[in-house]
Amino acid sequence: MADTIEALVPGGQADPGPPLGPELGPTPVDVQAVVQEINDQTAAFDGTEVPVTISYEEDGSFDIEVGVPPTAELIKDEAGFDTGSGEPHEEFVADLSVDQVKQIAEQKHPDLLAYDLKNAAKEVVGTCTSLGVTIEGENPREFKAKIDDGEYDDMFGEAASA
Repeated sequence: MADTIEALVPGGQADPGPPLGPELGPTPVDVQAVVQEINDQTAAFDGTEVPVTISYEEDGSFDIEVGVPPTAELIKDEAGFDTGSGEPHEEFVADLSVDQVKQIAEQKHPDLLAYDLKNAAKEVVGTCTSLGVTIEGENPREFKAKIDDGEYDDMFGEAASA
């Protein structure tokens, strides 16, 4: 019977300490081999928190599934800051370009509820609102209104009619 362990690890920098070590210790898997495999698969996310699911069998074999980091982590990594604003509607901590918003939306789209890239971008902009991040120097709420008005349809594509 396979069991699973889920953890959030820094991309490419997992180690046998917490949170993995205490979870993997009592299992039949080779902890170092699991850590190495996770680091190999998450190297592209260098330091960004990445969700991983480790499935293992009683014979010590294992399989690792890597998820996409949370939207807030991708925004923080892309904009280069550690914590969001304490007053996100008045105090802004960073600024993203439209291209960066599109890149994050493309990375997250498979994990989001959005049915197209335009709506995925709106979800990313919503997270920017909570973090206190502007887009092209503009309040994220105003930027979202422009997306709704179709100003960025050439970049994000037409929204499917629902």
